[in-house]
Amino acid sequence: MEQTLLQSAIDNAVFVAEFIGIVVLLVFAAYLMEKAAKKRSGVSERILSTRKVAVCGMFAAIAAVLMVLEMPVPFAPPFYGLDLSELPVLVGTFAFGPVAGVLIEFCKIVLKLLFKPTSTAFVGELANFVIGCSYLLPASAVYLLRKTRRQAVIGVTAGTLCMTVFGTAFNALYLLPKFAQLFHMPIDEIVRMGTEVNPAIDSVTMLVLLAVAPLNLLKGGTISLLTMLLYKKVSPIIKEGKRGRRTA
Repeated sequence: MEQTLLQSAIDNAVFVAEFIGIVVLLVFAAYLMEKAAKKRSGVSERILSTRKVAVCGMFAAIAAVLMVLEMPVPFAPPFYGLDLSELPVLVGTFAFGPVAGVLIEFCKIVLKLLFKPTSTAFVGELANFVIGCSYLLPASAVYLLRKTRRQAVIGVTAGTLCMTVFGTAFNALYLLPKFAQLFHMPIDEIVRMGTEVNPAIDSVTMLVLLAVAPLNLLKGGTISLLTMLLYKKVSPIIKEGKRGRRTA
């Protein structure tokens, strides 16, 4: 019994360390992306100012509340759900850049854990963070090239496709095996939960193709549409009413 508890503690500590390492890598990737964009455009504005940090904190709090309000979907087992927490994160990313976006995404996870402790040994939180970033970073990379409505549409479309493909593969190759490891349960048991929802789900591959992929596609499409409807209206408020060139 003691050996099992010790092994569980070690497994969880290693997983948390991996989580932190992934956060650092994504922040660094976002920093390089933003520095390159600013160098190309000749903009010398600081990546993070005091005001940006304060507004990012507000976005993170809103996103955390939305993450808690996760909704079940009929085509996936109960440990998957739809939330709209990427909406304020994407708005903040478009307004302040990819570094701010990744930091909002991370702070969202931390605040969510204060509202509602993890029930998945942090696997669900890692999934939300990494897959969220796989949507935000491509979307912001395209939008940074030229801040127009057309580029924004292309960006969110690219982000949705990246999130769908990456999220599907990440679940199959890392998240589901890690969840099974941390909870000491056969992965077949996880697949069985999917089979109860959809009899066609009979393997990990079918689980991610028939549950994870459509969930990410639905989430990305919904967030993209809402962002396109809201961003132009809230952008002047976020940027203190300053009007520069026309943006999406």
